Amino acid sequence: MKRINEYKKLFGVEKEIELKDLKSTYRNLVKEWHPDKFQEGDEKREEAEVQSRRIIDGYHFLVSIAPETKEANKEVYNESINSGVADFQHNGLVLEVTFVDGATYEYFGVTKPIFQKMVNSNKLNRFAKRSIFPNYLYRKSKRDLQEA
Repeated sequence: MKRINEYKKLFGVEKEIELKDLKSTYRNLVKEWHPDKFQEGDEKREEAEVQSRRIIDGYHFLVSIAPETKEANKEVYNESINSGVADFQHNGLVLEVTFVDGATYEYFGVTKPIFQKMVNSNKLNRFAKRSIFPNYLYRKSKRDLQEA
């Protein structure tokens, strides 16, 4: 959750993420902080390199949790959650779930007690479908390479 708030603050997003506004803010920030704007050896150049990486990471992260992105990928997401849970791990307030089809999603704000209930559930997939998947902010984090 801290990462989400940090990126929203960086891009000036207060409520819902709108891709059009996010894209224009991204372009302006990249222009402002592009390392090539600074001379070689200038102390601002190093800061600009760090800041530009942060801007790029933040943009990709916010695009991945935007409502428009979720809506566009809803069908693929539903197929993944119906395929069954293959593996999962909890770190802080982030639950990373890998599904049988190879897709991996991160769920934000999942507390330790909810995670413990999931672990102790005798029907893991059913618990996750009812208590985690519909209730927490998520994003697709990666997809494993499928064997040829």
